[in-house]
Parts: sequence; C-alpha cells; structure tokens
Amino acid sequence: MTPPDPLVAPRASRVVRGPNEPGNPRPVLVRTRAELAAALAARPVATGKTYGRAVVMTMGALHQGHLSLVRRARELADQVVVTIFVNPLQFGVGEDLGRYPRDLEGDLDLLASVGADLVFAPTPDVMFPDGDPVVRVTAGPLGEILEGVTRPGHLDGVLTVVLKLMHLTRPDVSVFGQKDAQQVMAVERMVCDLDVPVKIVAAPTVRDTDGLALSSRNAFLSPAERARALVLSRALGAGERATNASAADADAVRAAARGELDGADVELDYLALVDPRTALEVPAGHQGAAVLAVAARVGVTRLIDNVPLWLGEHEENDA
Repeated sequence: MTPPDPLVAPRASRVVRGPNEPGNPRPVLVRTRAELAAALAARPVATGKTYGRAVVMTMGALHQGHLSLVRRARELADQVVVTIFVNPLQFGVGEDLGRYPRDLEGDLDLLASVGADLVFAPTPDVMFPDGDPVVRVTAGPLGEILEGVTRPGHLDGVLTVVLKLMHLTRPDVSVFGQKDAQQVMAVERMVCDLDVPVKIVAAPTVRDTDGLALSSRNAFLSPAERARALVLSRALGAGERATNASAADADAVRAAARGELDGADVELDYLALVDPRTALEVPAGHQGAAVLAVAARVGVTRLIDNVPLWLGEHEENDA
C-alpha cells in the first residue's frame, strides 16, 4: 500500500512573530555539506558561555518541546545549530516514514522565535551520498529491549545518524529531550564508549496543558484518541506519587502505574521501571535513580512517555 503524502502537522503552538519583523531574523538555512562547512567557518565560535557550539537534532515538525531544547542550547552555547532530517534508518518496515509531518518553512519561523543561528536540513542523498551506509553504529543490548523489541534496529539507525551529524556539525554540546529516554541513554553510552568529544544534556519533557507529552505524532490523534492517550501521563503520575509512600519500592511504583492502565482503551506495548544507565528493569529493592517508561498504541499512533524517579531516601548535603 502506497503511504500518503507527507502531512503538515496542525499545531496550536504555531503562533510566532513574523520572520520579517525587527529583531526576529530567521536562522541561516543550509542544505548541503559544503554550505554547512562554509556557514560554520564564517562564524568563529566565541567563548562567552560554557560551550562554543551546541547542536539540537530534530526530524522537524517542531513544537514547543523542540523549542525548549533550543532554548536550553541557547543558554549553554554561543552558537546554536539545529538539524532537521527525517531519518529513514530509524523507521522500520510498515512504520510511518511517509506520514511523518514535514513543514520546513513553519519550522524556520519557530526557530527564529528562540534564536537558533543555523539550520542544517539535508536530504537523504546529502546524508548518504553513497547510498545506505554499510557500516553502522549498533546500540548493542540497549537496542534490544523496550523500544528495540517493537522497533528492532531503531536505535541503531538513530545512533548512526546522530554520530554522522556530530561529525558534520562539530558541536561541543548536544541537547536531547528526556521524552526519548532510551535514546538519551544510548547516545550517552555511544559518546562514552566511542570517545566522542561531545557533552550530552537531557532537557525535561514538555507537556501540554492536559498532561500529554508533546510529540509530532500527536497530530495524528483524533480528539477521541487524544482523550484516551491521557492515560499514559496519568499512569506515570500514579507511579511518581507512589514513590512518596513510606514503604514504596519498585514493585509498588509499577503496580500504581499499571492500575491506571488496566482496562484503558489503548494497546499497551510496555510499562517498565528501569535503570537510567542500562534500561534494564530494576529489582523491588532498588534504591536511587530510575525511569518509569510507557509505550502504547492509540488507534494507529504509537506514543511513548516516561518520568525520571528517585526511589528511597535522598542523600542530604552537608550545610
């Protein structure tokens, strides 16, 4: 079956100042490797902030969650580069590559509103001039659990393109969204294991007023499906509240979250309470940091969400 043409995502948060208004210049747009190299060389990186250059990697169809990453990058670095590339390597057979929303003109307007300096928006032939890469990065065991069960090879595709974009943009720091928690774990592991000289910063998940985590895929939800999808954030909230109980352990957190999901009109993929370094399930007696993660299909749209948690007593710092 032929996939539908790319869609323009309807976004309520779309209102920004016009691109021609004073003080609101659009970022420089480059599409090729040569244009990118010239643009980076044309503006030497200053040293007035913690980092010289930050990169935020996106697949476009930007929303306020993406913009929060750019704002964080702006705080950290003198120069902010945003990449927009719908990465075919991270889509499996039958997934929504063709349906993924694309709106480059709208994205540029939004990025102007948060001060991005440069946008690199390559086409697949620019990213893969010799065709699909033969040598790829593998996520190893991290890519075989949670998202890797439903989407085998997904994180391998992510890491391969993330590493290529790091080589092309040469950042000092890269900002990722906590919403894609397993992706953040894998990228952190990659830069550590392969000695990539880039600092990884995870920025908090941004939610809509009803609690739903912002995602480009939310555009595919009907109003009724969106209402059903709210059970995901409710489940995470129930698990988070369970950590405040005096006798709370990992099993209690899992049970509280599952109680919200029981009987919900969604197709649950997984609910997991995992170690933030390995993505493996934590035991009942786990103390310390954990991530409560959930994935489910609502209608034909697959959504993920998570919340970082702390189990047990926090260590108190000396005054």
